[in-house]
Amino acid sequence: MTGPVSTSPPALKHGVGLVDLVMLGAGTAIGAAIFSVLGPASQVGGAGILISAGLAAIPMIVFALVYAYMASALPKTAASYEWQRILTKPWIAFAVVWMRILSNAVVMIVLGRVLVSYLSMVIDLPAAPTMLGLFFLIFCLNYVGVKVAARAQTVLMVLLLAVFAVFVAAGAPRLQPHLFVEAVGGGWGPILAALPLMIQLFLGIETATEVGEEVRDPKTTVPLGLALALLLTVVVYVTIAFTALSLVGPAGLAASKAPLLAAAEVTLGGWAKPLIVGAAVLALTKSMNAIFLVFTRFLYAMGRSGVLPSGLGALHPKFGTPHRATIVAFVLTAACVVLPSSLLFLLLAVNIPTMMKYAGSCLAAFNMARHHPDLHAQARLPFSRVGVQALAVAGIIVAVIVAALGLGSDWRPYVLLAAWLAVGMVYYVATRGRQARDEAAA
Repeated sequence: MTGPVSTSPPALKHGVGLVDLVMLGAGTAIGAAIFSVLGPASQVGGAGILISAGLAAIPMIVFALVYAYMASALPKTAASYEWQRILTKPWIAFAVVWMRILSNAVVMIVLGRVLVSYLSMVIDLPAAPTMLGLFFLIFCLNYVGVKVAARAQTVLMVLLLAVFAVFVAAGAPRLQPHLFVEAVGGGWGPILAALPLMIQLFLGIETATEVGEEVRDPKTTVPLGLALALLLTVVVYVTIAFTALSLVGPAGLAASKAPLLAAAEVTLGGWAKPLIVGAAVLALTKSMNAIFLVFTRFLYAMGRSGVLPSGLGALHPKFGTPHRATIVAFVLTAACVVLPSSLLFLLLAVNIPTMMKYAGSCLAAFNMARHHPDLHAQARLPFSRVGVQALAVAGIIVAVIVAALGLGSDWRPYVLLAAWLAVGMVYYVATRGRQARDEAAA
C-alpha cells in the first residue's frame, strides 16, 4: 500500500545551518578578491592599499550591522531585494536588482578568468571553454539543492584556510611594518583611488542574509552567521595582504599577473606554484558557487513577485530549488564571456551595483525603523529605532561615495550600467502598464 500523495506545492528547503552560513558569507569574499584585486589596486594605490584595506572594512561594518538588524526581524530569501520591495518602492527594488543581474554575471566572469589564469600556469587551457565548464559544474551543484551547494562551500573553505595558513607562516619572518609609514606618506590620493577596488575584499559578507527562508531559526542564526563571517574575513584578509606586500612590495604586486604567487615564491620557492594554484582553484570555485547561488535567488524572487516572468519563481518538485532561475543565471553568465578582459573595468562594473544594493537595503532599514514599529519590535537585535536610522543614513552616504569614487579610474562601466538600467526601466514600465490594464479590464 502506498501512502497519501502530497498535493502541496514545493517549498524552499531549510537545509542551511550556522557553519554553512559563515562559510557561505566569508567564502564569497575570502580568496576570491585577494586573487583579483591586489594587482589592480596596487597599480593605483601603491602602498596606500594597506590604508585602503582598513578603510574598506568600515563601510562593510556599517552595512553588516544594517543587514543583521533586518535579518533578525524579516528573514527572506533574496533578502536585499525583498526588503527593498516591501519597505521602499517597487521600482527602486527592481532598478537595484536589475543592475545586480548584470553585475552578478560579470563577477562570475572576473573570477573565472582569474581562475583560468592560475590554472594555465600548470596546464595550457583555452579560457572560454574552461570557464564554461566551471560554470556548468557550479550550475549542477545549485540545481540539486542549497544544502549540497552550502556543504561543498564549507569543504572548500576549510581547505583554503589551511593553504593560506602555510603561506602566512612561511612569510612571517619577512614582515615589513615600515610599509604602513610608506602608505601614509603617499597622501590621500592613492588611498582613495584604491578604495573602490579594496571594497571588493569584503563584498559578499551579506550573502549569509540572502538565503533567509532556507535557514533553520533564521532570526537568530542569520545575524550570528553574518557577524562571524565578517570577523573571519577581516582577520584573513589583513594577514594575507600584509604578508604579500611585505614579501614583494606594492610595485611587485602591481607588475604581476599572479601577485600572490609572486609573493609565495619568495619564501616557498618551487612549492609556491602548486600551493598558490591550488589555493586559487579552491578560493575562486567556492566564491563562484556562493555568488551563483545568490544570483539564482534574486531571479527567483523577481519572478515570484511578478516583475520578471513568473516562470522564474517556480521550484523544482523534488529538489526544492529555483531550477528555472538557475538555468537563466547560467545562460546570462555564459553570455558575459564576451565582455572586455580588463579587470579594472570588470571590478568597477561589479562594485557600482553592489553599492547601490547596500544603499537600497539601508533605505529599507531606515523605513522599517521609522514607519513600521511592529516590524522593528520583531527584531532579535535590540537596536533602538533612532540608532537604526542613523546607521542607515551613514550606510547610504558611504555607498554613494564609494560608487562615485571609481569614476576617475574608468568611466566605461558607468556607461554600460546606465544603458543596462535604461533597458530594465523600459521593461519595468511596459510590464507594469500592461498589468494595470489587465487589472482594469478584469
